[in-house]
Amino acid sequence: MNKKVNTVLFIAGATLFNIIITVLSFILLLILYAQTVMKHLPEEAQVWSFPLIFIAAMVISFFVYRFALKLLMKKINVDDYLGPVFSGKRSQR
Repeated sequence: MNKKVNTVLFIAGATLFNIIITVLSFILLLILYAQTVMKHLPEEAQVWSFPLIFIAAMVISFFVYRFALKLLMKKINVDDYLGPVFSGKRSQR
């Protein structure tokens, strides 16, 4: 496989990894919320908690994704396997 195919596969895999981490962190936060905080809040406050849980899941997934990419970049020299996403050259007509 060439670098462009590797780059496309890497981006697709990284996107899938990010989505999975987001869903897992949302489910984990929702379970923690249901077991601890939900019992003590009135119903009005419970409605506003779900968007906050979603935002927290997004933030957690961002940091986990960033950490995983940094770890991967340290282990593997990605320049040997991946090409640039956007080339700096403009096509001449």
